[in-house]
Amino acid sequence: MLTVMMTASLSFAQAQMPGTGKTVQPITTGQTGHVFQHEVVRIGLEKLGYDVKPALEAEYPALHLAIGQGQADYTATHWVPLHQSFYEQSGGEKSLERVGVLISDAGQGYFIDKKTAEKYGITNLSDFNKPEIAKLFDSNGDGKANLTGCNPGWGCEREIEHQLDAYKLRETVTHDQGSYFALMADTITRYEAGQPIFFYTWSPQWVGSVLRPGRDVVQLNVPFSASTNGSDTALPDGTNPGFKVNNIIVLGNKEFVETNPAAKRFFEVAKIPLADVNAVILRQHEGENKADQIKAQAEEWVAKHQAEFDAWVKEAAAAK
Repeated sequence: MLTVMMTASLSFAQAQMPGTGKTVQPITTGQTGHVFQHEVVRIGLEKLGYDVKPALEAEYPALHLAIGQGQADYTATHWVPLHQSFYEQSGGEKSLERVGVLISDAGQGYFIDKKTAEKYGITNLSDFNKPEIAKLFDSNGDGKANLTGCNPGWGCEREIEHQLDAYKLRETVTHDQGSYFALMADTITRYEAGQPIFFYTWSPQWVGSVLRPGRDVVQLNVPFSASTNGSDTALPDGTNPGFKVNNIIVLGNKEFVETNPAAKRFFEVAKIPLADVNAVILRQHEGENKADQIKAQAEEWVAKHQAEFDAWVKEAAAAK
């Protein structure tokens, strides 16, 4: 009798979860560094009763289109304002909904090694207009600086390409593209050999933990704001990295968000500190990068923040 009552009670509790009986389809880029935050979101949705399917994978343009067209329900790797053009081209507010701020204060910028910066007084990207400065960072012998840049199709690629034109750097800088992390591995090897390096990177990311700003490398300012959407990229302290500080949010299919208030509320209240994401990505870079290891990293993070996490789930479950 007791067993029957306990089973009935459990079934009743499960029935109260607003996601019970509903299947959710996430989508991500497939990059190891993006999986952790998706796993944290997955845990929350499953606590709400949702059946979360394995994430689809696509590059950013196709990822946004998939959500806009209803082939996927959400991603936890939408950058604002960096991905504005992807958002607009995939239907904008008619078919998409931006929900909450999962990770705040994500930065980007151009960096060079500190030794070369101090020796030649290089502080601004405009210094690369000088052939004698650009040649210092030439890694293939053509006389132009080699910038380790962004993969084709990424939002940062559009910004870099736009800025190379705006700052008139085409004659002195080559934007090296391909597999970003393979290119960065070569960049780090050159740094360790004492050679000058010039690269773009962002945070959350492991690169800043290996090439440490202020100690190993310095971030360059840009001569003026030149973003693709015309926004001002200057910071309150007077510096200008050339990129707006971004928030990483959950982007959902509009119909899915409107018909799932519990999921929407969880997206709104969930927060992961940037430093925590950086720490996890460094662990992945150092070898903990298998799917089960990243899943364990997310479970470990949730356990460390259990009371707060449970409060998010409770609030989301009560959403109307």
